[in-house]
Order: sequence, then structure tokens, then C-alpha cells
Amino acid sequence: MESKTTDVMFVAPGPGEWTLDRSHFPGGTTPIAESLIRDGGRRGFTKVFAEIGVPAECLEQRFVNGFMYTRLRPLIGADKPPRKPPPTAVLWTVARLHPAFRSRNKQAAKTLAERPSNKVVQRWNDEIRPGLAIRNRTLQDVNPDALDDEALQRHVADLLDHLSETYELHFWLHGHDLGPIARYVYRSISFGLEPTVAIGALAGASPSTARPAETLCRIRSLVEASGHQIRDLDDVRGVSDESRGLLEGYLEDRGQVLTTGYDITAFTLGELPDLVLDSILSATAPPVHDVDDVISQLRADVPDEHLDEFDMLLSDARNVMDMRDDNGPLTVEWPTGLLRRALLVAGSRLADRGRLTAADQVFELTPDEARRVMSTPDPVASELAARAATRADNSRLSPPQTLGAAEPQPPLDALPSALAELVAMVQVSLKFMGMDGTMIRDPLTGTGIGVSSYVGRARVAASADDALDRLEPGDVLVVRATSPAFNSVLAIAGAVVTADGGALSHAAVLARELGIPAVIGVSGALSIPDGQTIEVDPVAGVVRLIDEGQ
Repeated sequence: MESKTTDVMFVAPGPGEWTLDRSHFPGGTTPIAESLIRDGGRRGFTKVFAEIGVPAECLEQRFVNGFMYTRLRPLIGADKPPRKPPPTAVLWTVARLHPAFRSRNKQAAKTLAERPSNKVVQRWNDEIRPGLAIRNRTLQDVNPDALDDEALQRHVADLLDHLSETYELHFWLHGHDLGPIARYVYRSISFGLEPTVAIGALAGASPSTARPAETLCRIRSLVEASGHQIRDLDDVRGVSDESRGLLEGYLEDRGQVLTTGYDITAFTLGELPDLVLDSILSATAPPVHDVDDVISQLRADVPDEHLDEFDMLLSDARNVMDMRDDNGPLTVEWPTGLLRRALLVAGSRLADRGRLTAADQVFELTPDEARRVMSTPDPVASELAARAATRADNSRLSPPQTLGAAEPQPPLDALPSALAELVAMVQVSLKFMGMDGTMIRDPLTGTGIGVSSYVGRARVAASADDALDRLEPGDVLVVRATSPAFNSVLAIAGAVVTADGGALSHAAVLARELGIPAVIGVSGALSIPDGQTIEVDPVAGVVRLIDEGQ
């Protein structure tokens, strides 16, 4: 199946049905990012699906005209055109006798019984996270400006190698962090609980999300106590040794982390000093989450025979939350920010020598071309300029929600119970992250996060870097989606509205942890006039346009 937007064809990238996902890469994706997510996702998801027993090969991610599409790749016959599923009785037999399904069912039963994600969290805290931080900081300590051409090219290659590993790790970890969360939500629904209320019981389980805001609040308190006039970050440094140390430590930890997206075209926090300053001057302490009442109300509605199971699943889900929210910054946004820095140095040198017309043309390179960036004259500037123009033009297209022939899903009752539960968990995860294309709502409605409404000026942009460049304290940030790195700058936003995502998306988690009113996954959000006064009502899950003339 094909779809055509103007004169650009959207063709399914393979057999089966592909669903658009703009929550991470909204369009205009660079060749390097496409390669990293496609290859790393394939390896990471293939590995974790086999480990935990998901009866699918992987969650495959492909790009069409710069837009990301996903497909659950079947365990059998994935590269054949989809056909109508055989009768349930035949599926029942195949799911129990086929060696691939027998192996996955054994792993699924083991996963549900042993809950291996808790051990992965322990490994994350004791081994994986510290190792990532050391490796990222070692690469950060390399000053690209001080390298000769040959060393700079090696540094770019080292970063690409590192990102190849960390992208695979990123998706492998997501199998272990989203799994317990999805199982908790899936079983909560089966207990008759409202899923968004059940998800609300996860608030406060991610201290890494609130930690940047706590640092900013401490700096703000020092600034206010000093009585100094603050015009820029140098003034903040001049307040006291403590303020200087806190700011330098904050920028050392977060300055090279991508803040406005996941691609190398996104800005790092260190490139947005005015936004850092506004974040300090507007910083408020994150809320202290007391979810005891929420949990008590949920438990009151759980059948008595399932209370122990509910408690266990909630504990497991809360246990993985911090790893889930810390995963992206360490595995993707920090090392990609370092790659951006190195490529811009390379691009600047090439532009000075006349090989490029602008430094940022290096973002159009493929991974193989980037590895040869300083030694091979091809592609020439005109070719890179053409690629940039095509990527920019395509980013403005309206891609179809699905591509390819529909793949009928086998009924869950045809699967052994363990496999059926794993499949249901994957479906729940995709749905509540807003990735399955089923969250169709009335205009200006979505998933509400918070308990109080907020009225403010909408700062609307199709790209997060544009929105944050123009965001003023108290504005309502309206973007397609946010990344975990947004927690460094959301201190200045009065509320948040996103076009994509669901109750388990990063935007929802950030809003919940930081106590910011939000409505997530709002149909028509990007059509709100920029500068329009709006009301963000999370209780009703509605965004209302305010007529200031009344």
C-alpha cells in the first residue's frame, strides 16, 4: 500500500503494516539518527524480546521520507506478505507445538514468575549506569577543537561506535523498564481500575527526573539571597563560590546533553544559556509526591484475591521508573550531544576551507561518510545542500498514519497464557506511550496530568528547539513531544501540551514528576495559534482557547 503527499510517495518499507510514531522523531530525521535507531532498535529489541519471551522477533523501526514507522515483526514469516490468520484451533496448536513458540512460551512463563527486571535495575544502579557515566565523561573530556584532523575523525568514529552500543542498550533496557510498567497497567485494567489513575500511583518513583530542578532551586536561592543583579550566567557565577560550583557542576553534567530532541540537529543545554538562566530564575521545587491515598483508593477497588498481586506489580513498576527515565539521557541524549559537538567542529573546519557552505551541512552525512569526514572530499557541498533541502521539505509533509497491508492480529485466547500476557503487555505499552495509532480523540482533548488548571500564553512550534528559543517564564509549552532532557528547562513553563504521546510517554512522566499541569496527545495541538491565551485543564483532559476580549 502506498500513500502520496504532494509529489512525495510514502511506501511501506517492508511487508506488513507500519504505524507512524512522531513521539521521538517528528520528521526530518538525519541519516545518522535513522541508522542508529534502525540498527540499534533491531538488535536491542531482538535481544530483549527473546530474553523475556515476547512472541515477536522485535519492534522494527524504519524511516520513510524522514518519518519513523514501527511494526511488531512476527516471529514466523515476517518477510512474507500478510495473510488472513488460520482458524483459532490451528493457531492454538501451532502456538504450543512450533519450536519458536514453545521456546518463547517457556521464557514468558519464566519472566512472569521470576520478574528479572528487578535484577536489571540492580545492575543498572551498580554497574551499567556508573559505567555509562564514566564512558560519556571520558568522551566529553576530549576537546574536539584541540584535535588535528586525523584525531578529530577518529573521535567522530569513536562516538559513532559508542552510540551504536548505547542505542542497542537503550532498547534492551526498555524491554526491562517498560515491561513491569505495562504488566502493572494491564493487570490493573483487568482488575477494573482506571488506567490513568493506576499510572498516577507511579508518581515520585523517579528521583532522577526531579534532581535537575532541585539543583536549579538551590542556585536560585543563592542568587536571591545575594541581592545581585543577574543578567547572564557569569553574574550567577559571581554570586558566590557555591553558586559557581553548582552551576559549573550542573553544566558539566548536562551541558552536552541534547535538550530539544533526540537527533543531532537538536540543541544541547549548553547551547541555550539564556534558557538556563531563565530556568534558574524561575526554578520551583518539585512537588513531594504522597501517593499513599491514591494507592489506598486503588487497593480498595482491587478484588481481595488479587491484592497481593497488585502490591507486587505496583512495587515492580515503581522500581523500574527511575531507570526508565534515566535511560534516555545516558544512552542517547548525552552521547549524541557529544557527536553533535564533534561534527560541528569538523563542519566548521570544512566550511573555512570551502568544502562546505555551512558547518551544519555535516548533519546530512551518512554514518560511513561521517567516519571519513576530514579525509574524503565527497559528498560535495552542493550534494549536502540538496539533502538538507529535501530533508527540510519532507519534514513539513503530513505523513499517513499507517503504511502497508493490515496484519490481522491472532486472538489472545489462541496463545498459551504466558504468551498472551506478554502480547497484551506490549499492546498496553504501545497504547499508553501513544505509539500504536489508536489514540484518536476529539480536537484539543488528550490525557490530563495534574489536578489544577493553568491559563497562559501558548508558545507553539513544530520543533522543540524553536519553542524553547522563544519560551518565556509562565508560557505554556506546546510541542509535538518532549524528551527526558526537557526536565532541565521545564522549570520556566507554566504548563505543557503535546500533540503526541500518552499517559506513559516522557512528557507525561516529566509533568507528573515536576508537578506541571499538562494535557498529552492533543489532537490539533500544533494548530493552536502561537501567542493565544489558553487554559490547560488536566482534570478534564482539555485545552481551551480563551477569548481575551470577553
